[in-house]
Amino acid sequence: MQQFLNAKLADGSLADLTVTDGRFSAIAPAANNPASLGAGAIDLAGQLVLPAFVEGHIHLDTSFYGDAWRPHIPCTNGFDVRERVAFQMQNLEQAAPMEERARNQLELCIGNGSLAMRSHVMVDAAVGLKHVETILAVREKYRDLIDIQLVAFPQSGILSSPGTAELLDEALRLGCDLIGGLDPASFDRDVKGHLDVVFGLAEKRGAPVDIHLHDGGTLGLFEIEEICARTKALGMGGKVAVSHAYALGDISAEALAKAGEMLAASGVSIMTNAPGNHPFPPVAALRKAGVTVFAGSDNIRDSWWPYGDGDMLNRAKMIGYRSGFYEDSELEAAYDVVSHAGARALGLEGYGIAVGTKADFVALRAEHVPEAVVAVPKERTVYRAGREVARNGEVVDSVGLTGLRSA
Repeated sequence: MQQFLNAKLADGSLADLTVTDGRFSAIAPAANNPASLGAGAIDLAGQLVLPAFVEGHIHLDTSFYGDAWRPHIPCTNGFDVRERVAFQMQNLEQAAPMEERARNQLELCIGNGSLAMRSHVMVDAAVGLKHVETILAVREKYRDLIDIQLVAFPQSGILSSPGTAELLDEALRLGCDLIGGLDPASFDRDVKGHLDVVFGLAEKRGAPVDIHLHDGGTLGLFEIEEICARTKALGMGGKVAVSHAYALGDISAEALAKAGEMLAASGVSIMTNAPGNHPFPPVAALRKAGVTVFAGSDNIRDSWWPYGDGDMLNRAKMIGYRSGFYEDSELEAAYDVVSHAGARALGLEGYGIAVGTKADFVALRAEHVPEAVVAVPKERTVYRAGREVARNGEVVDSVGLTGLRSA
């Protein structure tokens, strides 16, 4: 059993928390009694306690964080997914070992307070299952620190990369949790054929779906409609996400309202990282319609852009800033996107600060959630199952990573 005293909860109250077998077993009003500081009790001294953040979309296999700096290569004629993929393959040939880069990125995220993650891992005819096998091994080594869902991601398309469908199936058999997709219209130029493979594998393996969708305007909206229709037909509500969904930020208010109703009715979630140079899904409007909107860092210092710090609290600030969120309720919504909404989208069990939930939490100095979102305090302590795993951005040695780093 572990006790945490004088924790400030999101509602502003002070509480004493008890953790037993990795879960909160009691939450009581703070006793404010120095004599209650028993052996091993931790006095949080009024720090704000939040459930650990949810990193809903990242790429562990393609980041260069901690590696040599890779200057960004611009596309020759505006944003082009195929060209960016080609740049990525060139850079990866010169990169440090994937396991090393993945560990760097994982520890960055853990240090900032993310203890649940969904990572997309490249699968195509060129790399085969090498990325999947490497990241599966890394996940196993870090299983005591962070929960990681892996998406078998067809970075080079499915129909346009012969053999990829079979590789995706094998990736799911090996241990990937979800099946991914990529721009069925603009990349594979066959919406039906692409989605037949994605949802066919989802049905065969009982796997959720998370599809990258960069296509904008009415084309992207049409693809979202098709994804929603298949989700509803297969009874997969709550198990399908569309990542990026730029089209939702590129259509009329009337079309957006209809799309929001459709997404909510079908149970399809939307992931956004509020990218700087693209339209992105209007968070407030979609949430009002009942859509689960969650967030991720996406790329961290890779071939797509040089930005990214692995801090989901800072991501909440970015989303709030770009969405024009100013009121406390809006700032709380930005926080929800990187926490509770992310937990719903990923189907996490036992998330939150309540009796019976997992004691995965972050303690930091802030008066309340809105201040945490705008101030992004870097001094924070991260707890996994009630034990300290990171402090002020650094993973602590006591969790056994010293041996891992030298392995």
